[in-house]
Parts: sequence; structure tokens; C-alpha cells
Amino acid sequence: MPAHAEQFSITTRGKGTYEITERCRQVIRVSGIRTGSATIMVKHTSASLLIFENADPSARTDLHAFFDHLVPEDTAYFVHTHEGSDDMPSHLRMALTRTSEVVPVMNGCLTLGTWQGIYLFEHRRAPHTREIVVSVVGD
Repeated sequence: MPAHAEQFSITTRGKGTYEITERCRQVIRVSGIRTGSATIMVKHTSASLLIFENADPSARTDLHAFFDHLVPEDTAYFVHTHEGSDDMPSHLRMALTRTSEVVPVMNGCLTLGTWQGIYLFEHRRAPHTREIVVSVVGD
């Protein structure tokens, strides 16, 4: 079964969501695989991946606000704060989401829904360079 993998970097401006759908589509095109699956993974413990609404940016605004409310910074009982008050919250936010997504490939394309995009979800306040791996298997 043919397989293809690539890694690329995304530089963030800090907390927020960054669409990577087109970069993932490019990997599928280069792979030449027409039918199979793509696994997309972020290689970090303070960032995650989401398949999320990509038509209305207010949905992502609400997502960011929800996670800020769900896992606030400066929580008194957090011990793992060596890298700052956003350190432990970033790990918890990652644990509540995912570090990888698997998307079917049909006719050489990712089979995302009409309003779905693939996003890197940066959980740290400072800018970071995040590594994304896309692995495609199929025919």
C-alpha cells in the first residue's frame, strides 16, 4: 500500500487558531494517493489540532473564549508553572482536544464537510513554531 509523509512548520502569533487545511491538501496532492486516509499530527504538548467551523470566524472567537473560561490561567492550585502562568493551562487544553486527526481521502481530496477546516490550536500566549506531520496511506 503506497504511503507518503511530510512535515511542515507553522509559526503562530500566540494563542488562537490557525487554519492549515490548504497545507494538508497540498500534501495529499503531492502524495498522488487517490483513496485512503490522511493522519495529521502536531508534535507538541501545548498545541492541538481541530476540525472546526471555517465559514464564520465568530465560531472560533467563541471557542477561544470557552477554553479561556474552562481552563483559566493563574489558577492557584497549578504546580506546573515553570514556563509561566499559561504553561499548565496549555497542557490541559491540549489534553481536552487532540494532537491528531484522521481524515478520509477520496478522489485525491480530503473529505471535509462544507464548513470544516483543519486548525492548529495554539494554547500558549507567546509566538511559537509548531511542527505538523501529515501521513497519507492508500491507493
